[in-house]
Amino acid sequence: MGRQLARRLQLPFVDSDHEIEIRIGCSIREFFEREGEARFRDIEEEVLERLTQAPAKVVSTGGGAVLRSGNRHHLRERGRVVYLKSTPEELFRRLRHDSNRPLLQVADPLLKLKSLFAERDPLYRETAHFVLETGRPSVSTLVNMILMQLELSGNVGQA
Repeated sequence: MGRQLARRLQLPFVDSDHEIEIRIGCSIREFFEREGEARFRDIEEEVLERLTQAPAKVVSTGGGAVLRSGNRHHLRERGRVVYLKSTPEELFRRLRHDSNRPLLQVADPLLKLKSLFAERDPLYRETAHFVLETGRPSVSTLVNMILMQLELSGNVGQA
């Protein structure tokens, strides 16, 4: 979705998780197993601090990026944040076969998703300028919804 949005806005696209993997030289899952979540969050915060600096771009973040107050502040103050809200059940449907998400490698991933949602939803809302319920629309429909929100708020060039 971020790539399509960037294309439509004629801005560069950056995936923070990809940037983190370049920096750490391995997959996030491997790093989590070796160094732990706290060390990962330190690096994530450093990468997001850099990515949220000018020039304008579309940045896709990992789901836990909002856990650090510095990340929330930089994201909210330096750009326009869109929270693509999905229910834990919808996320489970989409991610149940994804073995690259370290926090979901547990006996009951749906229960874990519910717990993560309860913890993170208020933080996403605190950070976001716009909240869009994702449901099951197509990527292009969601991109159009984001563009409409940006246009209505006069922020098309600041995404």
